[in-house]
Amino acid sequence: MAWTTRPRFDQGGLAFIKEGEGSCVLLLHGVGLQADAWAAQVLHLAARFMVIAPDMPGHGQSTHLAGPASLSAYSDAVARLLDGPTVVVGHSMGAMIALDIAARYPDMIEGVAALNAIYRRSDAAKQSVLHRAESLGSEAVPNPEPTLDRWFGLEPSEARSACEAWLKGADLHGYRTAYEVFAREDGLSDRALMSLKCPAFFMTGGLEPNSTPAMSQAMAALTPNGRVHVIENAAHMMPITHHEEVTRALMAFATECHS
Repeated sequence: MAWTTRPRFDQGGLAFIKEGEGSCVLLLHGVGLQADAWAAQVLHLAARFMVIAPDMPGHGQSTHLAGPASLSAYSDAVARLLDGPTVVVGHSMGAMIALDIAARYPDMIEGVAALNAIYRRSDAAKQSVLHRAESLGSEAVPNPEPTLDRWFGLEPSEARSACEAWLKGADLHGYRTAYEVFAREDGLSDRALMSLKCPAFFMTGGLEPNSTPAMSQAMAALTPNGRVHVIENAAHMMPITHHEEVTRALMAFATECHS
């Protein structure tokens, strides 16, 4: 699988990939990455749907947020791309944004899929991400190697190389701003989860230490039409490392929601 840079459209400073025709599927990536992280999903989903995958504000070819950074600010920036009923899919911080959009723009969302989403971090996990957010302010160029080792192990691969290039090429202000929001958030509120009107699909990896299966199961239990899928041998970067299984699951979910 090749993770190459696809051509972008631009709407108000938000750069995005747009391929295919029909009902819309919106794909939202995580901190430090860009829309091309969804290459495998775009390739296959675009055969049946119109797929839109934006670069998060301050990432890839998108400009920074115009005002103060918050989860709702990222959600509102992305939601400007909505034009008709949409299935919104997010990974990591993108999952936070996807769930927030589903809660705040219910009339536009046919279904939401949250991949590797966090929910009520442990005290130790909270301290870890907050410490990381604080340390980013003192680093001239964040070292991606510990993150890559955690995501992919030590063996070289095309997927690891692609993520390494994205992380090393990331806009430092955009990366720090997004990570600070990611560190402060602790998952959609229970009230918001219980109020979701659309089907909600929570998917994570059995080897995921931070966005654990228990988190996905807890969110699905609160959601009126929630379900869980765990890829047992996957960890955080499963849309890339386990792209075939992730794509099959998303294709089935989007087909169901748009039927």
